[in-house]
Amino acid sequence: MHAALGISRAVLVQPSAYLADHALLIDVLKAAPHSNYRGVAVIDDGASDADLRLLHEVGVRAARFNFWKDLGMAPDLGTFHRSIDRVRDLGWHIKVFASPEDLVELIPVLRRVKITAVLDRMAHLNFSRGLSQPACRAAMELLKEENWWILLSNGDRSSASEHPWEDAVKFGRAMYEAAPDRCIWGSDWPHLAYTKRMPNDADLIELLYRYLPDRQARRRVLVENPARLYGFS
Repeated sequence: MHAALGISRAVLVQPSAYLADHALLIDVLKAAPHSNYRGVAVIDDGASDADLRLLHEVGVRAARFNFWKDLGMAPDLGTFHRSIDRVRDLGWHIKVFASPEDLVELIPVLRRVKITAVLDRMAHLNFSRGLSQPACRAAMELLKEENWWILLSNGDRSSASEHPWEDAVKFGRAMYEAAPDRCIWGSDWPHLAYTKRMPNDADLIELLYRYLPDRQARRRVLVENPARLYGFS
């Protein structure tokens, strides 16, 4: 898929279904060129220091926390803060996955986070509720903080329509304008639990292009920002 799209560097994210069992992620990263691939892990109190060292050695550079309550995986806040302290020592950042409602509830906690942090999947906004919805305002407040980034992905999922997902464009543009040097992109391939017509991943890149004003913005989101965040040379 990467070869077909012209993608030469990528980040592989631990699927939620595997919880903190990273055997597959480790195997894949060991087989991939380290200069081209990075990983995102799921960290909890069960991870030993040796586990974290191994993950770092194979290319993991971030920890993902799934706060979506309906999925039953939300860490307690004690675990969250302890994990942040541990991954900070490795130079990692964190990713926060939350429903719009969970995000609004978590804002007092997230605003106190000082480590570099990425808000996952465009905050899972409901695009039919407009830019003034509470979760969108919360996301924009976080992006005023220099340590908060956002992943411009899943506009297709959050759209109220099928391709070309036109209602996603104003949200993507607004997020880019809020933090042009702190936006990255993800395909969400292989699109697990997808309820619409399966997307062509090339169309998802075209959707990103419609968010962004020019060639320099595309280079920033697809090349420069992720290189800085994940330590690509």
